[in-house]
Amino acid sequence: MTGLNFWRKVCGAGLLLCAFFMPVRQAAATPVPDGMVQAPASVEQWGSIEITLAGSSQGNPFTEVELSARFRQGEKVLDVAGFYDGEGIYKIRFMPESTGIWQYTTSSNQAALRGQSGSFTVTAPAAGNHGPVKVRNTFHFAYADGQAYHQLGTTSYAWIHQGDALEEQTLRTLATSPFNKLRMTVFPKHYEWSKNEPQLYPFEGTPPAQWDLTRFNPAFFRHLEQRISQLRTLGIEADIILFHPYDKGHWGFDRMAAAADDRYLRYVVARLSAFRNVWWSMANEFDFMTAKTPADWDRYFQIVQANDPYQHLRSIHNGSILYNHTLPWVTHVSIQSGSATEDFERAVIYRDVYRKPVIFDEVKYEGNLPQRWGRLSAEEMVLRFWHGSIAGTYVGHSESYLDPEDIIWWAKGGVFHGQSVPRLTFLRKILEDGPADGLEPIDKWQDYPFAGKRGQYYLGYFGNDPRTNWRFELAKAGLAEGMKFRVDVIDTWNMSITPVPGLFELKKQDNYLFADKDGRSVSLPGRPYMAVRIVKLP
Repeated sequence: MTGLNFWRKVCGAGLLLCAFFMPVRQAAATPVPDGMVQAPASVEQWGSIEITLAGSSQGNPFTEVELSARFRQGEKVLDVAGFYDGEGIYKIRFMPESTGIWQYTTSSNQAALRGQSGSFTVTAPAAGNHGPVKVRNTFHFAYADGQAYHQLGTTSYAWIHQGDALEEQTLRTLATSPFNKLRMTVFPKHYEWSKNEPQLYPFEGTPPAQWDLTRFNPAFFRHLEQRISQLRTLGIEADIILFHPYDKGHWGFDRMAAAADDRYLRYVVARLSAFRNVWWSMANEFDFMTAKTPADWDRYFQIVQANDPYQHLRSIHNGSILYNHTLPWVTHVSIQSGSATEDFERAVIYRDVYRKPVIFDEVKYEGNLPQRWGRLSAEEMVLRFWHGSIAGTYVGHSESYLDPEDIIWWAKGGVFHGQSVPRLTFLRKILEDGPADGLEPIDKWQDYPFAGKRGQYYLGYFGNDPRTNWRFELAKAGLAEGMKFRVDVIDTWNMSITPVPGLFELKKQDNYLFADKDGRSVSLPGRPYMAVRIVKLP
């Protein structure tokens, strides 16, 4: 599927703002006659409604004009900041979290924008719209409507800076992938294999480094919003990386003064928070940004938290030094570690320390780069996903295969070249067929590679161990004699599931374990990357 037909699919029925986000790079601001207000009459729950107002373009509207709206439904009240979209156009976006009639009234220090009011109807969400992702059960995630969300993410940092042809190819690749989260930067990236100049920049000025940091470039942000909207249609969360260290002074976006940083954060949150699929990542490898202090990172979190009416998920990604993820403004843990998921026991420790969902967003990448972080085999990438899953945590993917045109997925998107992706598709199906509340480690105090729901569901993974059998034994919590279970043998590399004949009936073995009453074992093929799934029978 290519061209307009692809975009018609991506921008299908039910997307209120889709025409606004079609791929027209230099789209002009929506025309509104002076003194007029535009606002749709209805929107679906967790959709985005946009109120457009006409005002002055004199002076510097980005710094001189204040605009917000109060949205009310009965006792529910949300105050939402607006933003300037260029050419005398001001906008306020709202994501309603409940159905029914909502009313709004605008506030501003400009008379033309002040006191505008109206109402709209919020209808039931369309198919596929489950709302924003939230934390559930301490260590896991779910959509706002209660449906489980099993994070299976990938990274393509600068994909929105590559031009329409490559960006659209990236979206087509994602549409057939298992990934439901994409880590991506707002600022462009000046780094090995990613040194092309983008067509649009977030500020007005002259590249590479002559910027007016008090004036944003609305065309850049419309393009960013277009891509986030298309990810939303594909069911993919956009993990927005707000800062990164890969500028190294080329554009200077990594070393802006505090006032510029804070103004940028407020503007980004005002524009993007009404997208249900947005997550906030304060930075990638925050500790490599030497111009920033620990207090800066705390302040960034607090600005985003204070200005986001919907409290989207918030994290920060490390280089060599871990941020204090126990702080209250951190909703989940984003970790870079080359070793934490080499076995499941190390991964569990992070859960125990932080008591929050843990995502190992970077465990090194599948590829063939000379750098050690970019040359995992596909087998090792899949193994790390399974170890993370058995630990009750989550893992992220990317690819870094050398390319004669430097089109590497990790930096620019495009297409996949490795072998891990179909195996991760297989894993996602297994996770979605498991407990809706997420996998919990069964007996983390021993070398016991099982997670699931005690007494109901067990998923065990043997990693590199090419064993030929596994004696049927389960940790005692939640078990009783006489319980019956069925067993599947899972080949995680060859993507096969083989039911084991017969049933296994429990008998207490000692103070810690139950085993099969007849002492049966499960035969395994003597290959690495094998797993077993054990499910209680009614």
